Amino acid sequence: MIRLEKRPQPSRTWTLASPILAVLLTMIVGGALFAALGAEPLTAIRTIFWDPLFNPQFASYSRPQLLVKAGPLILIAIGLSLGFRAGIWNIGAEGQYIMGAICGAGAGLAFYPSDSALIFPLMILAGALGGWAWAMIPALLKVRFGTNEILVSLMLVYVAESILASVASGLLRNPEGMGFPGSRNFRDWDAVANTEIIANTGMHFGVLTAFIAVIAAYVLLARHIQGFNIRLSGEAPRAARFSGVNPAAVIVFCLGIAGALAGLAGLFEVTGPAGQISIDFNSGYGFTAIIVAFLGRLHPVGILLAGLLMALTYIGGELAQLMLGLPGAAIQLFQGMLLFFLLGVDVFTNYRVRLNLGATA
Repeated sequence: MIRLEKRPQPSRTWTLASPILAVLLTMIVGGALFAALGAEPLTAIRTIFWDPLFNPQFASYSRPQLLVKAGPLILIAIGLSLGFRAGIWNIGAEGQYIMGAICGAGAGLAFYPSDSALIFPLMILAGALGGWAWAMIPALLKVRFGTNEILVSLMLVYVAESILASVASGLLRNPEGMGFPGSRNFRDWDAVANTEIIANTGMHFGVLTAFIAVIAAYVLLARHIQGFNIRLSGEAPRAARFSGVNPAAVIVFCLGIAGALAGLAGLFEVTGPAGQISIDFNSGYGFTAIIVAFLGRLHPVGILLAGLLMALTYIGGELAQLMLGLPGAAIQLFQGMLLFFLLGVDVFTNYRVRLNLGATA
């Protein structure tokens, strides 16, 4: 009696409304989850979404942290969105983020304790190249052998994590760290410390780069022929081939940009908020950025807003754990619900519900 009928073209109304509806559904179901864990639902939702920004007790600390958390999410999501628009599914940004941090940190530590102003730009370049090189593995395998980039990029995350554990305990370990794993603390090294550009705002070079990436991605997609090729490859692959678009070039370009941006996010994180290469340096930003990309509708401005929203759930989630005793796994599940409901509601962008009242049993 109920069936889905494909729309002639995607609904603009549902395209705009589905992220908002997904957030509301996440709040409702998340509230039920928190109630099952013994927390008052409205209090939990308020603690996550309201208190970090507007409660005077927490806002002075939480507001700057909003940009600190949003920066790497936006930077990685912008790179992922280019590939997703072209039908290239890079699920391994977490590995590219890790390798960017390792390569950037290694480049800097090679010159320790020099105070040269050239070291930080060198680290930035090394971080971008590290992420780019890691992304080139699934790119070239797909172009040359037709492998599935989802599986290859995802498996490389675990390889990167193993390399991270190895260098944190060996090659990059702090020789003055009394044998404990982890590199020197970059925040104590003035030449490379990624400190706030404007005091008490959370705005460091990683956040600034994320904003620049948003603008650059918008110009690329809206004004440049390569942006047209990306969109055409994703929306009409056969038409793209007939129009002369080189699929291999699009794959290499999209995965390369995604890897470089993820690598930059890792470099800025290791020289700023994280401070050092450690065994548990990776924080899941590469996976969470997938949610940010889709919640932002793969649009640069949407990703900017979605990144800020997801960063708010990080900060509010930590606050809820502290104030309400909620487990960290519940907060991660709450964040995952956003993508789950977005994908579910997104069905109505391309399909409409039809009731067949004349149907008989």
